[in-house]
Amino acid sequence: MSKLSDKRKRGFYIATALDENEADFIPLITDEDEDILLNEEIPEILPLLPLRNTVLFPGVVLPISVGRDKSLKLIREVYAGSKILGTVAQRDPNEDEPKAQDLNPIGTVAQILKILEMPDGSTSVIIQGKKRFEINKIISDNPFYLAQISSLDEIKPKRKDNEYEAIVGSLKDLSLRIINLSSNIPPEASFAVKNIESSAFLINFISSNSDIKLEDKQRLLEISNLKKRAILLLELLAKEVQMLELKKDIQSKVKVDIDQQQREYMLHQQMKTIQNELGGNPVEKEVEELKALAKKKKWSKEVNEHFIKETDKLIRLNTASGEYSVQLNYLQVLLDLPWNQFTKDNLNLKRAQKILDNDHFGLEKVKERIIEHLAVLKLKGDLKSPILCLVGPPGVGKTSLGKSVAKALDREYIRMSLGGLRDEAEIRGHRKTYIGAMPGRILQNLRKAKSSNPVFMLDEIDKVSRDAHGDPSSALLEVLDPEQNSTFHDNFVDVDYDLSKIMFIATANTLSTIHLALLDRMEIIDISGYIQEEKIEIARRHLLLNNIEKHGLKKTDLKLSKQVLDYIIENYTRESGVRQLDKQLAKINRVIAGKVALEEEYNVNISTADVIKILGKPRYQRDKYQGNEYAGVVTGLAWTASGGEILFIESSLSRGKGKLTLTGNLGEVMKESAVIALEYLKAHSQSLKISEEAFENWNIHIHVPEGAIPKDGPSAGITMATSLASIFTQRKIKKHLAMTGEITLRGKVLPVGGIKEKILAAKRAGIKEIILSAENEKDIDEINKLYIDGLKFHFVENIEDVLKIALLNQKVSHPLSIS
Repeated sequence: MSKLSDKRKRGFYIATALDENEADFIPLITDEDEDILLNEEIPEILPLLPLRNTVLFPGVVLPISVGRDKSLKLIREVYAGSKILGTVAQRDPNEDEPKAQDLNPIGTVAQILKILEMPDGSTSVIIQGKKRFEINKIISDNPFYLAQISSLDEIKPKRKDNEYEAIVGSLKDLSLRIINLSSNIPPEASFAVKNIESSAFLINFISSNSDIKLEDKQRLLEISNLKKRAILLLELLAKEVQMLELKKDIQSKVKVDIDQQQREYMLHQQMKTIQNELGGNPVEKEVEELKALAKKKKWSKEVNEHFIKETDKLIRLNTASGEYSVQLNYLQVLLDLPWNQFTKDNLNLKRAQKILDNDHFGLEKVKERIIEHLAVLKLKGDLKSPILCLVGPPGVGKTSLGKSVAKALDREYIRMSLGGLRDEAEIRGHRKTYIGAMPGRILQNLRKAKSSNPVFMLDEIDKVSRDAHGDPSSALLEVLDPEQNSTFHDNFVDVDYDLSKIMFIATANTLSTIHLALLDRMEIIDISGYIQEEKIEIARRHLLLNNIEKHGLKKTDLKLSKQVLDYIIENYTRESGVRQLDKQLAKINRVIAGKVALEEEYNVNISTADVIKILGKPRYQRDKYQGNEYAGVVTGLAWTASGGEILFIESSLSRGKGKLTLTGNLGEVMKESAVIALEYLKAHSQSLKISEEAFENWNIHIHVPEGAIPKDGPSAGITMATSLASIFTQRKIKKHLAMTGEITLRGKVLPVGGIKEKILAAKRAGIKEIILSAENEKDIDEINKLYIDGLKFHFVENIEDVLKIALLNQKVSHPLSIS
């Protein structure tokens, strides 16, 4: 081993722990010691030891961990011989098996001082750098790298170079500052720096032990001129000092007792201070972006002032606080709302009519109202949108009509289901101070639609409920009032919003559960349901074609005639709408799709026999006219949710004391109609030629068949009166006659509803004449003449007129002798 100074001989070493994984053993050597190291002869061929994450400098002693098999073999073989090898840093520290091109061309000749076998089984080696070299050629890579090298000399500055001495002094000062500022370097390191006499060793020692990047360390090693190496090192240390001082400044600004809850807060403050130092505050940038977006909005002056006020509040909030995210979310909601942002209406009336007709068969009243609105809008240029309420049974197309209206107007379409809604905040929103607060569903949907004049469908408005959280129906009063909704107030937004340009269309199955004040604000349009003929047309034009497309079939794969469609509707559905019909057609399409896919033969023109085979035996059977052979049996007309029906009122007499019995699952109103009819007959018994004793000597039984089905309503009043008159007089009822109408105690016949469905049910049952109240004549005028062809109508004012038409002078066979 070479001769070193007295300090080296005395074994004057200091161990400086730069991190928890490794320690540097630093001998304090003089210029004389350095000259000895540099002047030692170096072999031309050296084995190479690749180093990860570190660079060895001349004169520096460095402990390294050796784990790779090649490196272990190299260390043991060299240690047994000359103890001299070459160390080069890898370009990529993550490369386990570095190739020749992965090694830096310049490294340091090293001497192995000691091999340490650690308790955990790993091997550590202490090496000392001697002088720099450059790889000329890789001779071998097995079992380890052997390279032909050439040594590189250090270019030292001239003696008494004041600038160089000043640089070295600055390096020493900066190193001491770094030791004082860093909590990772022990204070003993400052003792080592102060006692290093050799300027070249000081530069190499600081280069090796500074917390600078591996690439920068390699750059320092590759510089032959010591003065230039010192200047570059000075620049790198100056940056490190600035970063450490900045960290210390940040820590002094956020002096808090660090615990688990405050740690996140401190980190946010440090980030904020760093960003301020770098010249960019994220909060200010975010506010600037919000204000830039606000300039593009078309909102009013009042809203703009409110927005600026709220953004100023955001700047004053701490980003780590929960209120900051609430405020930011509020401002984003304000920006997302389509303030005064409208789509342009298409006012081509013919186009609108064509779209409505193509999408929906029937529903003439609704279509007419939409076209009227467009016409006025076209002439006037500005009109508050109507608030319509479509009332009718399920499946008649109320909801889908909204889409067609939006399509006809070229507006956005929004559907909001109100079924089961019971919290007022769903309409008005929550105040933004609450956790998880958000706008009401009205403004949320407008936010999605990005338009302030959509067609807004309020589906199932009759199913809104109420509880302790408030009454949504009351909140809807403001939404659906044309005089108030221009200043709609949402609790979250807290600024008035204009809803007056929205076309609201509400749907309901019944009006009985809707708030009266809400009803008053809407224009009610009754959709009574489809008649048989309309259902056939809807099936042909829409349902069948849609199902063929849905099931991947072609139009040529399946054909259903009108007669077959009529059979399906008559025997497999009982509804006002067409949902069940659509399901039956879908089942037929599925069966046909299966046959097409399996390449089986089948009849393209579906017959009623095919329908029975696919859908099973008929589920429903409508009543047919049963003749007039029996006294007291009269055909009435009824309305149900599934359409019109005929029903039979049957009366019979038995000896007794004038007791009235009612059966057939009748409701209270229907029972009252029976009592009124009986009392009318008693009061007018002389004109009807009925003895007064008959009412006292005979028990009366009125029955309406199909007792499992509840029945109620006043429309069977004249039917019951006619039935009782027939049974007491034993006179026949006119053939093929049906009737409907309410009766008063004075015998006046009042109008009833559901006329359209009742008439068509009568026609299907084979009825040829119908008795109605004179006030129902207007309802007949609204029905397509094609559907009532072959029917004769009798419009009456009182029950006397009814009995004159209904009762024949002919007695039934085997009449009872009533007295």
